[in-house]
Amino acid sequence: MGRETVRVRVFVAGRVQGVAYRFFAVGCAARLGVTGWVRNLPDGRVEALAEGTGDDVEAFLERLEEGPRLARIDSFDVRREPATGEFRDFRIVFLSD
Repeated sequence: MGRETVRVRVFVAGRVQGVAYRFFAVGCAARLGVTGWVRNLPDGRVEALAEGTGDDVEAFLERLEEGPRLARIDSFDVRREPATGEFRDFRIVFLSD
């Protein structure tokens, strides 16, 4: 993937709410220099939108697919989108944002 900026939208299902998954994602993103957001969805999944270099985003996805210790990942759906460069950091957001 390299140094080109990429963007991914990820939907994670399983035991991913109530296990600090969003905080885990924020920490991973901060360590890797990935920007974007993460949020809980009403159906129990977590959605994340992330941008960064291809290598950093791939490392971020690997960590999200493992999840925090108490999580159980049943499905991990990654969708690639055109990068926009609109984010300055990575944060938890809510559906109303």
